[in-house]
Amino acid sequence: MRDPAMPADPPKPGGAPQPGGAPQTVPAGHAPSAAGAVDDDLAFEVTGRPRPARWFAVLAAAFFAVWLAWTVIVNPNLHWDIVAKYQFDGVILDGLWVTVQLTLISQVVGIVIGVVVAVMQLSDNPVLRTTAGAYTWFFRGTPLLVQLIFWFNLALLFPEISIGIPFDGPKLVSWQSNTLITGFVAALLGLSINEGAYMSEIVRAGIQSVDPGQREAGASLGMSNRQILTRVMLPQAMRVIIPPFGNQFISMLKTTSLVSVIAGADLMTVSQHLYLANFEVIALLIVASIWYLVLTTIASVAQHAVERKFNPAGAPPPLHRRVLANLRPGRGGARKRVTKKGEGK
Repeated sequence: MRDPAMPADPPKPGGAPQPGGAPQTVPAGHAPSAAGAVDDDLAFEVTGRPRPARWFAVLAAAFFAVWLAWTVIVNPNLHWDIVAKYQFDGVILDGLWVTVQLTLISQVVGIVIGVVVAVMQLSDNPVLRTTAGAYTWFFRGTPLLVQLIFWFNLALLFPEISIGIPFDGPKLVSWQSNTLITGFVAALLGLSINEGAYMSEIVRAGIQSVDPGQREAGASLGMSNRQILTRVMLPQAMRVIIPPFGNQFISMLKTTSLVSVIAGADLMTVSQHLYLANFEVIALLIVASIWYLVLTTIASVAQHAVERKFNPAGAPPPLHRRVLANLRPGRGGARKRVTKKGEGK
């Protein structure tokens, strides 16, 4: 009951007072209902103010892009006929296939190493944790270029690689390091081991993102640690692992170009060999860049598809939709539907 000492509710404009409630305002030209309440369907459209500076920036960017494209296309020093000649040349395609092989094999091996090292880091055994931490610290802390050159020159440290009893015991089989460690093998070693260090951190973060109660639930069902990891933890961690993994894969595609310093026969290596022979440096670099763009675009589309599969609600929209959305100056909702409570729809 209302205290008699309290003042009465102030009357609302255009209607009767609302007992015990806040006053409501009715827009001009609208009459309240018989009960004195504002119609719930009452709403109006609010249009964002014009932004000429944004349109000016769009026009300036478009003008600059057209000018840059025109300057590059009509440049007499850029021989587009050479670009067209070598774009599908057999030597270039062979180098492209080597790049794809290096990327896929190194990524697969890196994932295996990363999962093993991540499990070691999360182990209760201090020796395993220290070993995994030292591996990650060393290979993430040294440049990949240095690692590639080291593996390629491994024969300077170990002229012969053998399998047998250690400490100068009998050798079962041996190989000459120069014969065994080719440019391709050295590239695989450097890329795979380096990638394993980064993947271990990605996998570890993904596993730690899963609620610890999931592990306890699996243990209560009598599952072993391996079963808990493979059937409970990793499937749930994939939503966290997939986005950075896709970025690492795309980065690996471009990082293979470093293999050219050890003559790994990849796309960049064969492009260098060609422009050193015909002096068409820019044209051959454009050829290589086009193929790198094709590979990274395919990888990006595949990454978005995998993300939508593992996390349909939180996956980003397709690449083409994001590109088109970014081209619209007024994105983000210039028009908003506002109700009487001030809530936008």
